[in-house]
Amino acid sequence: MVDEPIRDLRAGMRVGLLGGSFDPVHAGHVHIAREALRRFGLDRVILLVSPGNPLKANPPAPLDVRIAQARAVALHPRVQVSGIEAELGTRMTADTLARLVERCPGVRFVWLMGADNLAQFDRWARWRRIVQMMPVGVLARPGHGLVAGRAPAARILRGARIPASASRLLPLQEPPAWCYVTVPLIGLSSSEIRAARRGATP
Repeated sequence: MVDEPIRDLRAGMRVGLLGGSFDPVHAGHVHIAREALRRFGLDRVILLVSPGNPLKANPPAPLDVRIAQARAVALHPRVQVSGIEAELGTRMTADTLARLVERCPGVRFVWLMGADNLAQFDRWARWRRIVQMMPVGVLARPGHGLVAGRAPAARILRGARIPASASRLLPLQEPPAWCYVTVPLIGLSSSEIRAARRGATP
Protein backbone atom coordinates (compact mmCIF):
# COMPACT_ATOMS: atom_id res chain seq x y z
CA MET A 1 0.00 0.00 0.00
CA VAL A 2 1.41 3.39 -1.05
CA ASP A 3 1.66 5.90 1.78
CA GLU A 4 -0.65 8.90 1.77
CA PRO A 5 1.63 11.69 0.49
CA ILE A 6 2.40 9.67 -2.65
CA ARG A 7 -1.12 8.25 -3.09
CA ASP A 8 -2.63 11.74 -3.14
CA LEU A 9 -0.50 13.06 -6.01
CA ARG A 10 -2.33 13.98 -9.20
CA ALA A 11 -1.25 14.72 -12.75
CA GLY A 12 -0.22 18.33 -13.22
CA MET A 13 0.91 18.86 -9.63
CA ARG A 14 4.34 20.41 -9.10
CA VAL A 15 6.02 18.37 -6.38
CA GLY A 16 9.46 18.79 -4.85
CA LEU A 17 11.19 15.71 -3.47
CA LEU A 18 13.76 16.24 -0.72
CA GLY A 19 15.49 13.02 0.21
CA GLY A 20 17.77 12.12 3.06
CA SER A 21 18.24 10.12 6.21
CA PHE A 22 16.98 13.09 8.30
CA ASP A 23 18.97 11.79 11.26
CA PRO A 24 17.86 13.89 12.97
CA VAL A 25 15.47 16.17 11.13
CA HIS A 26 15.92 19.82 12.09
CA ALA A 27 14.70 23.33 11.36
CA GLY A 28 17.15 23.65 8.46
CA HIS A 29 15.39 20.86 6.55
CA VAL A 30 12.00 22.50 6.99
CA HIS A 31 13.46 25.87 6.04
CA ILE A 32 14.80 24.40 2.77
CA ALA A 33 11.42 22.78 2.06
CA ARG A 34 9.49 26.01 2.63
CA GLU A 35 11.91 28.04 0.53
CA ALA A 36 11.63 25.46 -2.26
CA LEU A 37 7.83 25.79 -2.23
CA ARG A 38 8.16 29.52 -2.82
CA ARG A 39 11.18 29.74 -5.10
CA PHE A 40 10.27 26.88 -7.44
CA GLY A 41 6.51 27.43 -7.50
CA LEU A 42 5.73 24.01 -6.02
CA ASP A 43 2.38 22.70 -4.83
CA ARG A 44 4.06 20.64 -2.14
CA VAL A 45 7.36 19.27 -0.94
CA ILE A 46 7.69 15.67 0.22
CA LEU A 47 10.50 14.69 2.57
CA LEU A 48 11.60 11.22 1.48
CA VAL A 49 13.03 9.63 4.61
CA SER A 50 15.44 6.93 3.48
CA PRO A 51 16.12 3.65 5.30
CA GLY A 52 19.84 4.40 5.03
CA ASN A 53 22.38 6.47 3.10
CA PRO A 54 24.91 4.39 1.11
CA LEU A 55 27.45 7.23 1.41
CA LYS A 56 27.36 7.20 5.22
CA ALA A 57 29.31 4.69 7.30
CA ASN A 58 27.09 4.60 10.39
CA PRO A 59 23.46 3.44 10.27
CA PRO A 60 20.79 6.01 11.18
CA ALA A 61 18.15 5.83 13.90
CA PRO A 62 15.18 3.51 13.19
CA LEU A 63 13.11 4.60 10.21
CA ASP A 64 9.81 4.88 12.09
CA VAL A 65 11.45 7.14 14.67
CA ARG A 66 12.87 9.45 12.00
CA ILE A 67 9.54 9.61 10.13
CA ALA A 68 7.68 10.51 13.34
CA GLN A 69 10.26 13.19 14.18
CA ALA A 70 10.04 14.64 10.65
CA ARG A 71 6.24 14.85 10.85
CA ALA A 72 6.48 16.56 14.22
CA VAL A 73 8.89 19.18 12.86
CA ALA A 74 7.43 19.81 9.38
CA LEU A 75 4.35 21.73 10.63
CA HIS A 76 3.38 23.07 7.22
CA PRO A 77 0.32 21.95 5.25
CA ARG A 78 2.30 21.61 2.02
CA VAL A 79 5.37 19.91 3.52
CA GLN A 80 4.72 16.20 3.90
CA VAL A 81 6.75 13.20 5.00
CA SER A 82 7.01 9.82 3.26
CA GLY A 83 8.79 6.55 3.96
CA ILE A 84 8.01 5.22 0.46
CA GLU A 85 11.61 4.16 -0.17
CA ALA A 86 11.35 1.40 2.43
CA GLU A 87 8.05 0.28 0.92
CA LEU A 88 9.55 0.17 -2.58
CA GLY A 89 12.64 -1.67 -1.38
CA THR A 90 14.94 0.74 -3.20
CA ARG A 91 18.26 1.96 -1.80
CA MET A 92 19.52 4.28 -4.52
CA THR A 93 17.88 7.62 -5.26
CA ALA A 94 17.82 6.95 -9.00
CA ASP A 95 15.82 3.76 -8.47
CA THR A 96 13.40 5.42 -6.05
CA LEU A 97 12.71 8.30 -8.41
CA ALA A 98 12.21 5.99 -11.37
CA ARG A 99 9.54 4.09 -9.43
CA LEU A 100 7.82 7.30 -8.36
CA VAL A 101 7.73 8.64 -11.92
CA GLU A 102 6.22 5.32 -13.01
CA ARG A 103 3.59 5.35 -10.24
CA CYS A 104 2.64 9.02 -10.64
CA PRO A 105 2.23 9.77 -14.36
CA GLY A 106 1.83 13.44 -15.18
CA VAL A 107 3.19 14.72 -11.85
CA ARG A 108 5.88 17.36 -12.40
CA PHE A 109 8.53 16.24 -9.96
CA VAL A 110 11.56 18.33 -9.00
CA TRP A 111 14.47 16.75 -7.16
CA LEU A 112 15.62 19.10 -4.40
CA MET A 113 19.03 19.29 -2.77
CA GLY A 114 21.18 21.64 -0.78
CA ALA A 115 24.33 23.01 -2.34
CA ASP A 116 26.35 20.73 -0.03
CA ASN A 117 24.88 17.72 -1.85
CA LEU A 118 25.53 19.26 -5.26
CA ALA A 119 29.22 19.27 -4.33
CA GLN A 120 29.21 15.45 -4.24
CA PHE A 121 26.36 14.77 -6.66
CA ASP A 122 28.72 13.26 -9.24
CA ARG A 123 29.52 10.50 -6.71
CA TRP A 124 25.91 9.35 -6.49
CA ALA A 125 25.00 6.10 -8.21
CA ARG A 126 23.48 6.83 -11.64
CA TRP A 127 23.26 10.54 -10.95
CA ARG A 128 23.00 11.26 -14.67
CA ARG A 129 19.84 9.17 -14.75
CA ILE A 130 18.36 11.40 -12.03
CA VAL A 131 18.88 14.57 -14.05
CA GLN A 132 17.36 12.90 -17.11
CA MET A 133 14.20 12.01 -15.15
CA MET A 134 13.32 15.36 -13.58
CA PRO A 135 14.56 18.92 -13.09
CA VAL A 136 16.80 19.58 -10.10
CA GLY A 137 16.42 22.50 -7.70
CA VAL A 138 19.52 23.41 -5.68
CA LEU A 139 19.27 25.67 -2.63
CA ALA A 140 22.13 27.47 -0.93
CA ARG A 141 23.63 25.97 2.21
CA PRO A 142 25.99 27.61 4.72
CA GLY A 143 29.62 27.34 3.61
CA HIS A 144 28.79 26.18 0.08
CA GLY A 145 28.20 29.48 -1.70
CA LEU A 146 30.62 28.76 -4.56
CA VAL A 147 29.44 25.22 -5.25
CA ALA A 148 26.94 26.17 -7.95
CA GLY A 149 29.69 26.84 -10.46
CA ARG A 150 32.56 24.67 -9.23
CA ALA A 151 30.97 21.31 -8.43
CA PRO A 152 31.81 18.63 -11.03
CA ALA A 153 28.13 17.97 -11.74
CA ALA A 154 27.49 21.70 -12.13
CA ARG A 155 30.27 22.00 -14.69
CA ILE A 156 29.03 18.98 -16.63
CA LEU A 157 25.46 20.34 -16.64
CA ARG A 158 26.29 24.02 -17.16
CA GLY A 159 24.32 24.08 -20.43
CA ALA A 160 21.16 22.86 -18.62
CA ARG A 161 21.19 25.54 -15.92
CA ILE A 162 18.34 28.05 -15.87
CA PRO A 163 18.74 31.42 -14.13
CA ALA A 164 17.46 31.97 -10.61
CA SER A 165 15.18 34.68 -11.98
CA ALA A 166 13.25 31.92 -13.80
CA SER A 167 13.23 29.51 -10.84
CA ARG A 168 9.43 29.24 -10.68
CA LEU A 169 9.47 27.78 -14.20
CA LEU A 170 11.76 24.91 -13.20
CA PRO A 171 8.96 22.31 -12.74
CA LEU A 172 7.85 22.97 -16.33
CA GLN A 173 11.28 22.38 -17.87
CA GLU A 174 12.14 19.24 -19.76
CA PRO A 175 15.11 17.52 -18.12
CA PRO A 176 17.97 17.92 -17.94
CA ALA A 177 17.38 21.28 -16.27
CA TRP A 178 18.57 22.66 -12.97
CA CYS A 179 18.45 25.91 -11.04
CA TYR A 180 20.47 27.25 -8.13
CA VAL A 181 18.82 29.76 -5.79
CA THR A 182 20.15 31.61 -2.79
CA VAL A 183 17.93 31.63 0.27
CA PRO A 184 18.25 32.94 3.83
CA LEU A 185 20.63 30.53 5.51
CA ILE A 186 20.20 28.51 8.69
CA GLY A 187 23.48 27.08 9.92
CA LEU A 188 22.30 23.65 11.03
CA SER A 189 23.30 20.17 9.90
CA SER A 190 22.30 16.71 11.06
CA SER A 191 25.94 15.63 11.38
CA GLU A 192 26.67 18.55 13.72
CA ILE A 193 23.64 17.73 15.85
CA ARG A 194 24.67 14.07 16.10
CA ALA A 195 28.22 15.09 17.00
CA ALA A 196 26.98 17.45 19.68
CA ARG A 197 24.94 14.65 21.20
CA ARG A 198 28.05 12.49 21.31
CA GLY A 199 30.16 15.34 22.66
CA ALA A 200 32.45 15.20 19.63
CA THR A 201 33.22 17.12 16.47
CA PRO A 202 31.37 16.08 13.28
